[in-house]
Amino acid sequence: MWSAGLTENLTDDHTDVVSISVFVAVLSLCIVIGHLLKKKRWLNESITAILIGCITGTIILLWSKGSDSHIVRFDEELFFIYLLPPIIFNAGFQVKKKKFFRNFLTIMMFGVVGVFISSAIISTGCWWLFPKIGFAGLIAREYLAMGTIFSSTDTVCTLQVLNQDETPLLHSLVFGEGVVNDATSVVLFNAVQKLDVSTFDGWAALHVFRDFLYLFSTSTVLGVAAGLLTAYAIKSLYFDSHSTDREIALMVLMAYLSYMLSELLHLSGILTVFFCGILMSHYTWHNLTENSRITTRHTFATMSFIAETFIFLYVGMDSLDIEKWKMSKTSFKTSLGICSTTLLLILLGRAAFVFPLSALSNYMNKNAERRPITFKHQILIWWAGLMRGAVSIALAFNQFTLSGISWNPVDATMVNSTVIVVLFTTLFYCSSLDF
Repeated sequence: MWSAGLTENLTDDHTDVVSISVFVAVLSLCIVIGHLLKKKRWLNESITAILIGCITGTIILLWSKGSDSHIVRFDEELFFIYLLPPIIFNAGFQVKKKKFFRNFLTIMMFGVVGVFISSAIISTGCWWLFPKIGFAGLIAREYLAMGTIFSSTDTVCTLQVLNQDETPLLHSLVFGEGVVNDATSVVLFNAVQKLDVSTFDGWAALHVFRDFLYLFSTSTVLGVAAGLLTAYAIKSLYFDSHSTDREIALMVLMAYLSYMLSELLHLSGILTVFFCGILMSHYTWHNLTENSRITTRHTFATMSFIAETFIFLYVGMDSLDIEKWKMSKTSFKTSLGICSTTLLLILLGRAAFVFPLSALSNYMNKNAERRPITFKHQILIWWAGLMRGAVSIALAFNQFTLSGISWNPVDATMVNSTVIVVLFTTLFYCSSLDF
C-alpha cells in the first residue's frame, strides 16, 4: 500500500513538473512572438499572449478529446500572492512622480470617485437587467462585487499607443488613473466582502464607504512606512558598489513584506505595495549605488511583465475551459445577453464620471498653468479605460471560484462572462486605438 501510494505521488509530481515546464515554454514563446510583432502597435504582448493562450487551449482540448484546455490549473490565491503584487508595485515604482502629483487631484477623482460611480451603475444595471434576460441566482453581495470587478481598468495597451512626449497630460492622467483605479477596485471589493447584505440600506452603504476609507488610509500609511523604512535602512548601511544584489534583495523583500503584512492585518495589500513602490522610487532609489539604480528598474519591470504575460496567457486558455462551459448550463442567447449587457454598462459607467469629472477638473484648474482637458482628450480617456484585464480576472476568480474551480452554474457563468469581456475589450478596444 505504501509503495503504491509513493508511486502515485511520484507520478503526480512528474506530471506537475512536465506541465509547468510546458507552460514556461509557451510563456517564453509569447515573449519571443511579442517582440517580433512589436512594430504593430495594436498587437502588443497582452494580445499576443491571449491569442497564443487560445491556440494552446484549442490544441490541448483536441489532444485531450475535449476533456481539458489547461496546461496547469491554479486557484485565485496565486493571483493575489504571486502575480498582482509585482504588477502593482512596478506601477508605483515606475510612475512619473512630478506629473503624477501635479495632476494628483484629477487622478484621484478619476481613480477613486470614478470607481464608486462606475461600480454603482454596473451593480444597479446588472441587478435590474440580468433577470430580464433570463439570468438569476446572484445575491446582493455578488451584484456589488460585479460592480468592482468590471470597474477595474487595464490601460497597458493604451499607454503603448499614446506618446508621452506629444501628449504628456493625457499620458499622465491615463497612467495615473489606471494604477489608482486598480488599487481602489481591490479595496472596494474587500469592503463589499465585509458587508452584511441582509440589512442593506443607506446606513449599510455608509458602512461600505467607512470601511473603504479605513482600508485606503491604513493601507497607504503602511506602504509609506515600509518605503521610508527601506530608504533609511539602505542609507544607513552604506552599501558599496559591489552590493547591488543585497540592495535589490532588500527592496524586493521589504516590498513583499509590506504586502503580506497588510494582508495579515486584513488591509489592502495592493494599495500598500503601490504606495510602497512610489516611496521607494522617490527616496530609496536615490540612496542606491549607480549599478543598483539601473538594475532595480529593469528587475521590477521584468517581474511585472512576466506576471502580466502569465495572466493573459492563462486567460486565453481559460476561455476554452470546457468544464466551466458545461457547468454553466446557460444558453448561448443568455450568455450573449450577459456579456452584451455588461459591456454596455461598462461604457455607460465610464462615461458617467469621465466627462463630468473632466469638466470639474477644468473648472478647478482654470487659473492654473495646466492645460485644460479638451473634449478630444476626454473621449480618449473614456475609451482608454474601457479595457479590462488582470485585476478583473483576479477579482472574478476570488468571488466566483474555490481553488480555481466554479462549483455551481451561476458562478461558472460569471467567470466565463468575465473572461469573454476581458478578451473582447482587450482585443477590440486596444486594436481600435491605433486607427
